[in-house]
Amino acid sequence: MNKQDAVTSARNYFFDGFFEQDLRRRTACRTESQSPQGGPELQRYLSDEIMPQLEGMGFDCSIFDNPVGAGPFLIAQRHEDDCFPTVLTYGHGDVVLGYDEQWRAGLSPWALKVEGERWYGRGTADNKGQHTINFAALAQVISARGGKLGFNVKVIFETGEECGSPGLHEFCHQHREVLAADVFIASDGPRLNAERPTMFLGSRGSALFRLDVDARDKPLHSGNWGGVMVNPAVVLSNAIASLVSAQGRVLCRSLLPAGIPESVRSAIADLNIEVHSLGRPLDDAWGEPGLTLGERLFGWNTVEVLAINAGNPKKPVNAIPASATAFCQLRFVVGTDWKAIESNVRSYLDEHGFHNVRVQVTTVSPATRLDPDHYWVNWVKKSIEGTTGKKPAVLPNLAGTLPNDVFSSILGLPTLWIPHSYPGCSQHAPDEHLLTPVILEGLTMMTSLFWDLGELAHTPE
Repeated sequence: MNKQDAVTSARNYFFDGFFEQDLRRRTACRTESQSPQGGPELQRYLSDEIMPQLEGMGFDCSIFDNPVGAGPFLIAQRHEDDCFPTVLTYGHGDVVLGYDEQWRAGLSPWALKVEGERWYGRGTADNKGQHTINFAALAQVISARGGKLGFNVKVIFETGEECGSPGLHEFCHQHREVLAADVFIASDGPRLNAERPTMFLGSRGSALFRLDVDARDKPLHSGNWGGVMVNPAVVLSNAIASLVSAQGRVLCRSLLPAGIPESVRSAIADLNIEVHSLGRPLDDAWGEPGLTLGERLFGWNTVEVLAINAGNPKKPVNAIPASATAFCQLRFVVGTDWKAIESNVRSYLDEHGFHNVRVQVTTVSPATRLDPDHYWVNWVKKSIEGTTGKKPAVLPNLAGTLPNDVFSSILGLPTLWIPHSYPGCSQHAPDEHLLTPVILEGLTMMTSLFWDLGELAHTPE
C-alpha cells in the first residue's frame, strides 16, 4: 500500500462513522479537571479510552500519578529502530466545566450532536477531537505499512491542561530520558481560520499580576471626607493609565522585547492579517503604533486589565472605598525579561509617584518560539502543502498560551503544533464544536505527514 491508500483509509474511517463513534464516546466522559468530582473520570479516560487504542497500535503504555497530586499522566512508546527519528506527541483528556445550562436548546456538552458541518460537544475542539484525529492518522499509517511506521513515537498525555497543567513540569523533569525525542509534533488550539492549514511554533507567555491600593480599614462618607482623603480607586486607575495608554500602548517599556526578529516578521507578514481576517472586525488603532495588526497579535506584548474591584459595583453607596484591586495580565513573546516583571513594574510605578500601589506577580508561563527558518518547520510545511495544495499559515507563536515551554525548554525539542480547530469553535464556551471540513483535512494532513515521516531514512542533523 502507498500514501494515498493510507489517506483513503483515514477518510473512510470518517465516512464509515468510526470517527463519530470514537468522539461520541469520548465526549460523554465528563473529564472536568476544574471540578472536585472529576478525578475518577480523568483516570478512566486514560485507562479505558486512550490506553486501549494505543496498545492496539503497538504502544507500551503506563499511567503515572501526578507528582503534585493533580490528574494522572500517561506515557506511551512505540519503538521500531534506533536509527529512525523519534517523534514526541501530546494530548490532554481534560476539559473545562460543561456549563450545561448555558448550551442552547437541544445541545448538551456531554452528548455529541452533529448539525450540518458542526460537531457539538464539550472537548470536541479542545482537545478530544484533535487527539482523536492524530491517533487515527497514526493507526492508518501503521495498517497501510503492514504494522510499521518507519519512525519511533512517544506520547505524553495529561489530564490537567485546563487547570494550568499542574505537575507537568515536574513530571517531565523526572522523565526526561524516557521522553527524549528529535521533534515534538502535536495538535491543540485553533487554526488561523477554518480554510487555511496552520502551524504554530510556540506560544506567547502569560504573567498574571495584581495591583492593590489599601488606604484605610473602612470606607468613608464621600461628603464628609471627599477632597481630604485618598481615594484608592482613583489612585489605582491612574497607576494603570501610567502602565498602558488609552490606545492600548504599553508605556512601561521594560515590559517589552527589544524588537521582532526578521524571520518572525516575515512569517507574520505571510499571514495577511487585516481588519476583517479573524471573524470579527479588529480595532486598527489599538496597540503598539508602527506595528501591523499581525505583529501586534503574534509578535508583541500587551498589558490587559482583566478585572477591577473597588467598593460595591452592584450597589454603589456614597463612600470613598477603603481599598482597590486590579487583576492584570502581561501577554509576552520571547525576548521579554519575564523574571523581572514584578521588579520592573514596581520600579516604574515608583518613578511615577505610585509608591502606595502594591505589586504582586501571581503566576507566569514563559514564552516560547521556534525559529520559522528551522529545518523541521520547513519539512512539515512542505508535507502539508504537498498534501493539501494550500500554503500553511506559520504562526511563530500562538497568541495565547500553552505549556510549550515544557517541551521546548525542559525536554529541549523543536516544537510544532498543527491545530484542527478554528477561531469560532466556542472553545471553553457553551456550544463548543468542530467543523467537518477541518476534521477531514486534519485526517488527510496528519496521515500524510506521518507517512512522510516514515520515509526519512535517518534522523536529520
